[in-house]
Amino acid sequence: MTYDYHESESVAEALEMLARYGEDAHLVAGATAFTLLWRQGLLRPGHVIGLRRISSLAGITSAGGGLVVGATVTHRAIERSADVARYCPAVTRTFASVATVRVRNQATLGGNLAHADPAQDPPPILIALGASVVATSAAGERTIPIDELFVDVFTTSLRADEILTSVRFPALAPGTRVTYLKFLPQTADDYATVSVAAALRMAEDGTVADARIALGACGPTPVRALSVEAALKAVRPDAGRIADAAARVEADIAPFDDVRGSAGYKREMARVWTERAITSLVEARP
Repeated sequence: MTYDYHESESVAEALEMLARYGEDAHLVAGATAFTLLWRQGLLRPGHVIGLRRISSLAGITSAGGGLVVGATVTHRAIERSADVARYCPAVTRTFASVATVRVRNQATLGGNLAHADPAQDPPPILIALGASVVATSAAGERTIPIDELFVDVFTTSLRADEILTSVRFPALAPGTRVTYLKFLPQTADDYATVSVAAALRMAEDGTVADARIALGACGPTPVRALSVEAALKAVRPDAGRIADAAARVEADIAPFDDVRGSAGYKREMARVWTERAITSLVEARP
């Protein structure tokens, strides 16, 4: 079985083809996820619409202290971007930890998010940073907070007539500390058994002024650990309070058994790695 491939030169052209072919169309940029799904027989579109030649989707720009990253920017380009490194070194480290250099040279940010695999690396740190995506249709643009994008395994809140065109990273408040940790018991290029991203800002009196924590591979979607965040707000984060806050991650996650561990094992690792992430930020130099 084969498909017809169509290369788009503009977002408008891609939207026109998406409307023309309807449910028989599939969008690709790096096509890393598409290739796997096709080979496994899980995806059989009649028409594949390529986005890689659309120049407006390919840039990284600084904007008001934040960043705008086009949907077809590769993981490797994000990893090597000076603008990204200035914005938040933890983002650089996150994208550098994805799979292998070969994969990072091909896979794109927009494709990663639209694929919606709950074990992928970028979503947790984007949630911790409060990022959002821009979805474009013939009717115009709409902005979707990143933690509202993911609905289920391989399922997003994007409409069938929309293209994810960019990701917006907000300006970070001064003093914000950010980290991304993932538990890899086997090979460094594997998906994480559990991953944790955290952004923490301390007040002058030593209490936590703000905290955003997100986990990957702990359910059908990446999740924001609201219970953990609530336990940290406005407290002095000593070892006991950090341990208590991390233990509350149990209420935020819904892991399932897979080849990387049982649900029970992942619950325990979520607690352990959440505690480590918070501790590393509290102990980091201002």
